[in-house]
Amino acid sequence: MKILLTGANGYIGMRLLPLLLNQNHDIVCAVRDKKRLSVDKSIKSRIDIVEVDFLEDKPVNLPEDIDVAYYLIHSMSSSTTDFDDLEARAAKRFVELLKPTNVKQVIYLSGIVNQKELSKHLQSRKQVEHILSEATFALTVIRAGIIVGSGSASFEILRDLCEKLPIMITPKWVNTKSQPIAIRDVLFYLTNVINRKDCYNQAYDVAGPDTMTYKDMMKAYAEVRELPLNIINVPVMTPKLSSYWLYFVTATSYKLAQNLVDSMKVDVTTQDYRLQEKLNHKPLNYKKAIRLAFDKIEQNQVISSWKDSKVSGRFSKDDLNRFVKVPKFGCLIDHQSAKVDNPQKTIDKIWEIGGKTGWYYANTLWKIRGFIDKVFGGVGLRRGRTNTSTINPGDALDFWRVILADKDEKRLLLFAEMKVPGEAWLEFYIDEDHILHQNATFRPRGLKGRLYWYSMLPFHYFIFAGMLNRLAKP
Repeated sequence: MKILLTGANGYIGMRLLPLLLNQNHDIVCAVRDKKRLSVDKSIKSRIDIVEVDFLEDKPVNLPEDIDVAYYLIHSMSSSTTDFDDLEARAAKRFVELLKPTNVKQVIYLSGIVNQKELSKHLQSRKQVEHILSEATFALTVIRAGIIVGSGSASFEILRDLCEKLPIMITPKWVNTKSQPIAIRDVLFYLTNVINRKDCYNQAYDVAGPDTMTYKDMMKAYAEVRELPLNIINVPVMTPKLSSYWLYFVTATSYKLAQNLVDSMKVDVTTQDYRLQEKLNHKPLNYKKAIRLAFDKIEQNQVISSWKDSKVSGRFSKDDLNRFVKVPKFGCLIDHQSAKVDNPQKTIDKIWEIGGKTGWYYANTLWKIRGFIDKVFGGVGLRRGRTNTSTINPGDALDFWRVILADKDEKRLLLFAEMKVPGEAWLEFYIDEDHILHQNATFRPRGLKGRLYWYSMLPFHYFIFAGMLNRLAKP
């Protein structure tokens, strides 16, 4: 079957793609920027890619012979005020673009919406369901609660909290109930409703077997990881304070923290097990899902992470391609170079920079800079990186964004997402003479930008020099 996969660069889409290919479907990936589709060449050779932004009215030619389409577009992380309007707009544009095609079924991953009073996020998901259900194609809705898997926003936030805080003072929403579900169970349901006419125009809840509060989930996580954990509930923590608490302790953005706190006040439980029974599927329990997530982390096999989405930093609207060409006019530049004896080993070290590996020199100062960035509303260093040795354009790398990563050309280009009065690039490349070049380029914004650069010069001098020397050493 020919399947249109929207959100192919997202957390779910990246994991769904290889499964659909293994089922021998023809896949058309709909992405905003084809250069950001972080899959290897063997997969790219087997798919078609269409560039489309569902929030724009630009003409797009989708293949007419599409049989099934996945709708995996969500805007919760990009705004705290109008994301529901954005989601409605995207859904309407999606319906419009599918009209000329032969699509028979659309599969939409939504959220469990069984409570009378819903959060703005869940109301938005329900609104999208309504928009899609009014179209001519058959709609199958899979409603999931908290998804547990390496790289998922919920799992990574839980992980940050439990790994870093042996004692937690928590707000009352930790007593909200949920039925967490393993990512592999969600993927099972998404791939097994394809072209099933008995699933046409149906909405199913999918959930794990454990009904737990967030407090229960944190305690169970700590048990699996053998961590000490003491939780103290306080009823006076406001939603705003809760958002700041999540923002400073975890890697989440403040916008996402606000929307998550709003949703965490609503129970996400179900009594609907129709799809589980229909497909004869037994979902994993919560502790098993945690263990499997860590198996992937420890084996460095995390396929996708919410942190790599543009909205985890400053690129909710910016096009990454416009930062590929590093400017020279009006810029302040720190250029350093060194001879390397083993170019391949140096490139491998560059490809492992950041995250757990660190920055090879003065890591404490990098951490302090990350903390300062977090205080001023930036992303800080907590995003880390998804894989320890693999980099793709568009990936998050601590408080940088990967703009270009080409091992054949021996070049890595990063763009700063930390809070700075201007724009900053960090570039590494090795020339034909085996010289490693390291360029820090800063385009200041006004006098404030220039003062910032010159105030940082003493630190740049030995930090960048030390990093270069460590990279150049065999």
